Amino acid sequence: MGHSPMARYALKNKTMKQLLIFALLVVTAACTGSQPVVQNTSNANTDAARSQNQKPESVTAHTTENQPPSDPRAANGMPGQQRPAATGDPIDTTKFDNAIRDASAAAKSNMNDPAAKKALADAYYERGFALTEARQYAAALGDLRRAIKLDPSHQDAKKWIDQIVSIYQMLKREPPKEGEEPSPLPMKKA
Repeated sequence: MGHSPMARYALKNKTMKQLLIFALLVVTAACTGSQPVVQNTSNANTDAARSQNQKPESVTAHTTENQPPSDPRAANGMPGQQRPAATGDPIDTTKFDNAIRDASAAAKSNMNDPAAKKALADAYYERGFALTEARQYAAALGDLRRAIKLDPSHQDAKKWIDQIVSIYQMLKREPPKEGEEPSPLPMKKA
């Protein structure tokens, strides 16, 4: 039985979107591995730096990336270890949060209803996918893992977990352990 033209278009559109996101993830991962030296070419700032005997600094001199943790206990895995920080672009997750809240209430009121569990898994997947698009990979992992716990056959969630883990591997970093994922970055109100 063939799909209608609209169904084929929607499927093609979804596939193209997923391929584009994957390509962006790969490019982002590749770009974050390099640490170019950035020099300010403004004469006023360069002259001021020379007068103070300062050298041009790399971009990483102004970031906390690849810096030792401020709490030595965290480096040793001792008590006091903090959760990984959320990174990426803040997004408004209100509609996803509301969908999760509503699906969670429905699932709690009817614990044995597989459709309610599937709806909750889908709600977590949708927010996890949105967080992936915003490069909030650690937070996305938490939602995608919750989706898998609720619906172990959720193929899209499995696929995106694998994609995010491969990004961490390319960056030679460990993904957050299950249960240690950060919350999504809050959207700052203007």
